[in-house]
Parts: sequence; C-alpha cells; structure tokens
Amino acid sequence: MPSITKPLIPLAPLAKNDLGLTIRDYEGAMSTLCAGCGHDSITAAITHTFWELSTPPHMIAKLSGIGCSSKTPTYFVRGAHGFNSAHGRMATIATGAAAANRELTYIGVSGDGDSLSIGIGHLAHAIRRNVKMVYVIENNGVYGLTKGQLSASADIGTRPKKGDANVVAPIDPIMLGLAMGATFLARSFSGDKEQLIPILKAAVAHNGLALIDVISPCVTFNDHEGSTKSYRFMREHEVKEVLTDFVPEREEINVAIGGPETRSVTMHDGSVITFRSVPEGYDPTNRISVEEYIRDHQRLGEVVTGLLYLDESASSMHEINHTPVEGLNKLPFESLCPGSAVLEDLMADFR
Repeated sequence: MPSITKPLIPLAPLAKNDLGLTIRDYEGAMSTLCAGCGHDSITAAITHTFWELSTPPHMIAKLSGIGCSSKTPTYFVRGAHGFNSAHGRMATIATGAAAANRELTYIGVSGDGDSLSIGIGHLAHAIRRNVKMVYVIENNGVYGLTKGQLSASADIGTRPKKGDANVVAPIDPIMLGLAMGATFLARSFSGDKEQLIPILKAAVAHNGLALIDVISPCVTFNDHEGSTKSYRFMREHEVKEVLTDFVPEREEINVAIGGPETRSVTMHDGSVITFRSVPEGYDPTNRISVEEYIRDHQRLGEVVTGLLYLDESASSMHEINHTPVEGLNKLPFESLCPGSAVLEDLMADFR
C-alpha cells in the first residue's frame, strides 16, 4: 500500500521553533508499517530532533536502501531532499552526495539486513572515510520485508517465526564500528525517545559519521516458538485459523532505560531484552575500555545503550580530501573545469 499524505488537523495551537515552524512541518507521509512497529517510534524521535534543532527542512538530505527500515525517511521532513537507493548501497550514495554538497545535513536510515549483510562493505568504507552524516540502523534481527528470515544481527538461539534457531554468531554494529575506527557510536531502544533524541542531536553535531544502532522490535515476525503471544498460540486459542496472515494492532512500547540499574523490556512476542545505560564516569573516548565494557555486559545478556564511543579529534572526509568549503553545486564552472593546462600539471605528478 503506498504512503498517503498526513492530514493537518491541529487540535490546539502548536509550538514553533526558531524558524517559526511547527512539529507538523517536520513530519512526512502516513506510515504504512505494521501497527506498533518500533521504526515509527524512531521516526517520531528523528522528527522531534530536527524540529528542536530548528534545522531548515531544505537543508536536510535523507537516504535509505531497501527494507522496512528504508521506508522510514518517507515519514519525516517532507520538505527535505531524499534518495532511496538499491539494497545495501545507501552508504555509497550518501558518500557521493556529501562529497558534492557538504552544506546539507545528511541522515541515512538503514536496517540490520541492509547494513550488516549486503551493505556491510559499503558501511565499512563510509566509516573508514568518516563521512559527515547520521547513520541510523533500525535493528530488529529479521528481514521483515521478506517475511522474517533471521538477519546478521540475530542472536544465537533466536528462533524465527518458521525454521530452526540461529546458531551463527551475530554481527554487532558497535563492535564493527570500534574495529573500523568509527568516531561516534551509540545504541538505544526505539521505545525510549528520552534517550534517543539527545543521541540524535549529538549525532547531527558530530564532525564525521555518527553510527546509531537502535533496537527496534518487529511486531510481525520477531516472535518465538512457545511464546504465548506468538501467532501460532493466538490461532490455536483465540482466533479462527485462516490462510492469510493477520497482524493485530499493537500498543507502542515506551520505557525509560536510563539510570544505573538494568531494565528488562518485554516485547510483543513475549521475549525479553535487558538494557543497561552507561554508568556515571563512563569514558566514551577510550576505544579499548569501551570494547571490554560492551563485551563484559554482552556475556551477561545485557544490551548497553547510550553514547558508547566518541572521537572528536579525527578528521572528516572533507578535511582529509581538502574539499572546498562550499558545495560543488555552488562553484563556478572555471573552478570545476579549470582547463587542460591545470589537468596537464596534475597528470605530471603521476608520470
């Protein structure tokens, strides 16, 4: 079903940001994702982030690949530039766009399949080049668009809606980022906007690639055998067996996960994810200690959230390549095409 325009029905005067725009000016089309999908909560967080930062919509460029996650840019900032690329190629398109016009604020929304399977090589090079952009991974552990196959981020023991439990070690995007030299790494939960919005704001301000891994439950396919909330259990005990699939309406999961204690969150399928926010005194600038901290808590079955790693000393792609301060679309023809004499001097260095 195609996306439809969201009707403007203000029930009360809406607050305005520094540009005189309301939150509705940063919304997009109506979502066609499943009711209760964590991705829609991420959309709301991104919408609030750009509104609160008073970012001009026409100065935002949103990009995506293929998958349920890649529909997200349709649902925020309708006045922004947008490009929906091929499966796994969002990072490559974002790199080219940023090289051509560094004046825009770039945000790419991808999924665990789009980024950690077919697109993992492109993500790795975007990290290596430190492209100035916000890179959001909506991580649900399955390929929701193609009926729930396990993705590369699925934990060992995870059982898909149909098939055997996963026995292959998952790819952790945070650990991948640490190994690749990423300069901004964070993890959050789609149901905790109080944590996610500040992380997104920090990511927008970061001078380089800001990778945010957001655990975002799939309400349709991320259920497990034996769960009392599984489709099989519901059909046997509550509803008549039918040949077509049925997606019941779900309540949005919201829970604050800040503070020193762990917080266990029950998903729609009855499974439980245990979150832990980084403690007071946590040093996000020591790459080795960050990796040890994450691995220690992974062994405890905990998902560590918050700003996990930050390196503000690294150069961005533009600083590394000495690109012009202005976007290439603003440079005069003479600068873009300086003539054969300049080209001859350049080629002389390679002879």
